[in-house]
Amino acid sequence: MMNKKEVIDFLNLHHEAFFEAKPYANKTDHPTPSDTRSWSQILVSLLTGIQGLAREKGTDLEDGSDVKAANTWDAIDTPRFNGVIKAGTKSEKAGKLESLDSMPFLFFVLWDNEPDNGRARCRVWVVRTQSDRHFRQICREWYDLRAAGKIKSDNFQLHPPRGKNLDVFTNNCGNLKYPLLFAAEWIEDHYEITWYKPEALNSGKCMKSN
Repeated sequence: MMNKKEVIDFLNLHHEAFFEAKPYANKTDHPTPSDTRSWSQILVSLLTGIQGLAREKGTDLEDGSDVKAANTWDAIDTPRFNGVIKAGTKSEKAGKLESLDSMPFLFFVLWDNEPDNGRARCRVWVVRTQSDRHFRQICREWYDLRAAGKIKSDNFQLHPPRGKNLDVFTNNCGNLKYPLLFAAEWIEDHYEITWYKPEALNSGKCMKSN
């Protein structure tokens, strides 16, 4: 499914583009330019073979799946996964658990640094949103609290394990350990894949965590 060389070449390109632009951003007092959303969507397509929508509006991937991304490199705020489930849009299913029924996968891509050696890395987790019982449970609770007026926001956020060797995302409605699909680290002058478990696409399950 995955073309290893192609994935590594793409990750190397992303690293070079970001860190070669960084000195210019620092010199001019601007943020380092990085379209984390698009880089992450392309990476997921390379990992899974699921294409995008050819620049058309809609979901991130052609099968109805979505990609959420966060990047801690040079971040001035606290990166989170935002807008994880639909709410506040004109869609009939927005604000309802049924919005997950037409979404085969939800991918989460985090660009951060490994805490022990400081190396840049990328990790990708996947949720099978139509069948994952624990994930749907926290989504149901959030939707119920929002419908009751106890939550005012339309933004369902998950807090990723930034700079931690964990697979746990936190949220007021529940903390879960998410299935890790892929991980890679920048070692000397290139990325190396440290984890690849494609079976997560078929059998991965979220697990409850304290």
